[in-house]
Amino acid sequence: MAPPHFLLVALSTCSAMNPALQLAERLARVGSRVTFLSTVYALRCMIDPVCPGGVTFTTFSDGYDDGYVPGDDLERYRAEMNRRGSEALRDLIEHSSGQGLSFTCVLHTIVPWVHDVARSLQIKLVLVWIQPATVFDIYYHYFSGYEDVIKSVTSQRCDTTSLIRLPGVPPLTNRNIPSFLHVENKYAFALPEIQSLLENLKEEENPKVVLVNTFDALELEALRAIGTLNLVGIGPLVPLSFLDSDQSSRGDRFLGSEDFVKWLNAKEEASVIYVAFGSIAMLSKLQKREMARGLLETGRPFLWVMGKGDGDDDELIYKEEIDKRGVIVPWCSQIEVLSHPSIGCFLTHCGWNSTIESLVCGIPMVAFPQWADQMTNAKLVEDVWKVG
Repeated sequence: MAPPHFLLVALSTCSAMNPALQLAERLARVGSRVTFLSTVYALRCMIDPVCPGGVTFTTFSDGYDDGYVPGDDLERYRAEMNRRGSEALRDLIEHSSGQGLSFTCVLHTIVPWVHDVARSLQIKLVLVWIQPATVFDIYYHYFSGYEDVIKSVTSQRCDTTSLIRLPGVPPLTNRNIPSFLHVENKYAFALPEIQSLLENLKEEENPKVVLVNTFDALELEALRAIGTLNLVGIGPLVPLSFLDSDQSSRGDRFLGSEDFVKWLNAKEEASVIYVAFGSIAMLSKLQKREMARGLLETGRPFLWVMGKGDGDDDELIYKEEIDKRGVIVPWCSQIEVLSHPSIGCFLTHCGWNSTIESLVCGIPMVAFPQWADQMTNAKLVEDVWKVG
């Protein structure tokens, strides 16, 4: 009997690619075949495009092979991604079927255009939710009778005391709700896409399964909160080397800097503040200046990840003092940093990958959420899990 053959589709952001790659590796380790579909840019950013266990990569051009640059026409970018991605997915499924290599199932990490293609070709589709189960529940409840309850609070921007109570979710204030549910949300496309995603789930044949990058000990109530859906925790989707003795997949697979390792090795245990805000959110010059001043005032050494989209670190007015106290790198293997004994604290935007990696490594967090699910993640970190 032939092993299952999964087609895994992920967008090119690190927040989608890293957990998707870990899932692909896990499937391959238990004997499944995995074909991984993403963009040309995503593959270019990877250190090693060959996963152990025979995961096969295939790419398509979304028209932005050098990556999307903030400030580019977002609507055009999304339209090109949807059009080209749909065509590539359809061609891949039809070609594989013609070669006698049909896919058992298509998995996707919140990729809107996958559903229509899979449905038209009558192939099983499963969503891989790469945010916490709590956030999934919030969106589900919003579109299942609680919209007015949530809007009554989010419409009052300055109200930080009124509570929103949803099944399986801790009490939330205006500040704890995902930014896409706020009136002033500037990403107007996001909410309709989430609604469509949830409606598509309701149309699926039973059992309606959603794979979630979380685990029972962390979010059991949230995983069980929706009776009509089977939310299955498959996390934490971090490199297996950090969960067992396997050293074959150390760190993430994206290009980074290793200059930080020797510097960290020279520091005392739990003495370094690690600072990183992900690959999408960018700090303003004023925010960077105040962040730098605050870090210097702690008197602690710090490692600060400042990507190319964040501007030049020479803009910092405390550059000389920073060079004496800390190190600024354009990127690094985050989980390797978090697992280093010198790290004592993580100043983070609370993206879900960052949050769950910090939890796995036992590093306390200081939350500085920016958008999307990060506000809810910060709430969980501070008030529910009490690890930051």
